[in-house]
Amino acid sequence: MDKESKENKEMPEDPVDETTGEEKIQDKAEEAVEEQSEKETTEIEDADEESESVEENPEDTEEEITEEPVKTEETKEPEAAKPEAKKEIKPKKKDDDFQYIVRLSNTDIDGDKNIVYGLHSIKGIGMHMATLIAEKAGIDRSLKMGKLSESQIKKLQDAIDSVTEYAPTWMLNHRKDYDTGEDIHLIGPEIDMKLRDEINIMKKIRSYRGIRHERGLPVRGQRTRANNRKGLSLGVSKKREP
Repeated sequence: MDKESKENKEMPEDPVDETTGEEKIQDKAEEAVEEQSEKETTEIEDADEESESVEENPEDTEEEITEEPVKTEETKEPEAAKPEAKKEIKPKKKDDDFQYIVRLSNTDIDGDKNIVYGLHSIKGIGMHMATLIAEKAGIDRSLKMGKLSESQIKKLQDAIDSVTEYAPTWMLNHRKDYDTGEDIHLIGPEIDMKLRDEINIMKKIRSYRGIRHERGLPVRGQRTRANNRKGLSLGVSKKREP
């Protein structure tokens, strides 16, 4: 009996038990793989069923699509109300008789300007002269040029033409004329023409002012030592040290 027990102890364990453990592990792994594959197949089948249900009931999808823009229109309602407020702020339309450009003394005047500022846009008429002309014509100075009638425009033109008759001498822009010796008031292009002619006369008679105009130097006694230095009249120049 002792020999048999020793032989049994020396003998290795049965290999069948080891193989059975490995087989169990393999079986478990295969079962897990099968379960995952079954889950995937069920998910694919569910997705196919949903797509089929959508195809069978396209009316539901159309209703959902049409519901979305309705919501956007409700949100856009306050935005559409903004331009209505801007329309209320717009100025009123002007009358059909309103003149946007008024012609006076060969100059175009903006019709939106008042009478004083409109007459001031004519060359040779200042603010004081414009107020005097408006009072002489008997027209309200707060009116706009575009609202004047033809008779009122004619009155203004007559008052501009005869300004030397009623205006004081200190308001006239050309006193003691070279040809006549009278005090006159020039308007528009007459100012440039008269100035050019008188300068040419001074150059011809070789007056001091005419010579200064020819040389391009100051005419009314301004200094040239520190100002208006041009050409050869540079004054004193320091010598450069070598």
